[in-house]
Amino acid sequence: MTAREAARRMALCCRQLAERGLIAGQDGNLSVRLTTNRLLVTPAGVIKALLAASDMVEVDGTGRKRRGRRNPTSELDLHLRILRRRRDVGAVVHAHPPTATGFAVAGEALDAFVLPELILLCGRVPLVPYGAPGSPELGERVERFIGEHDAL
Repeated sequence: MTAREAARRMALCCRQLAERGLIAGQDGNLSVRLTTNRLLVTPAGVIKALLAASDMVEVDGTGRKRRGRRNPTSELDLHLRILRRRRDVGAVVHAHPPTATGFAVAGEALDAFVLPELILLCGRVPLVPYGAPGSPELGERVERFIGEHDAL
C-alpha cells in the first residue's frame, strides 16, 4: 500500500472510530507500517474526526519525523514498540471504547468467557497496568503484553 492510500484509509478510520464513539476529540491514535523502517502516524493535538490524509505524519523506525507539517502522536513510543515487537502487525489502532475503558477503570481484564464474541475476534484481552499517556512506562507495559495478545 502506498503512503497516500494509507493516509486516506487512516483518515477514514479516524472518522469511523469517532462516529462509533470509540474515540472523542483528540483521543486515540493510529499508525500504519509502510516499510520496515517507515510508518505513518496520526498527528498530536488534533481532533481525529476532522483529520485529512494530508495531516498524517511519516516517521522512521526511530521516531524521527520524515514528512508532514504536524508533530507525530504523543503515543509514538507505544506504536514503535508494538511494531518493532510484532513484525506481523501492519497497523495499530489506539482507541478508547467506553465499555473497555469502564472495565479498565474497574481493574477488570476482558479475559473471561462472558463475552464469547470478543474472545473469538480478539482472543484474551488482558488489563495493562496504568501508565501516563505518552510516557515510556506505558510503552514498556504494553510491550510486555503485545507479544502474546492482539488487543489490550
